[in-house]
Amino acid sequence: MLKAINSMMMDMLAAISRKDYEDRRRRQKQGIEKAKKEGKYQGRKPDLELHEKIYKLRVGNQMSVNETAKMIGVSARTVVRVVKKMNAQREGE
Repeated sequence: MLKAINSMMMDMLAAISRKDYEDRRRRQKQGIEKAKKEGKYQGRKPDLELHEKIYKLRVGNQMSVNETAKMIGVSARTVVRVVKKMNAQREGE
């Protein structure tokens, strides 16, 4: 009998905890949306110096994506994304 009561209490506490977590996440999301509408939440600014280094190594020095990523200390995906973005910018000029 005691085991069943303990199990029920644990289930109830877990449900309360989960609901509290979901409520906090929902309120946080609402706050972020509100801040974005007011222009206060814009995210981190891109590191243009780093992007230029990546582009010069990858395109100017003909280094591979992995070599560039290791040398700069970023992921290979970051190198690909930055080079693609900068190529698009330079074509648009």
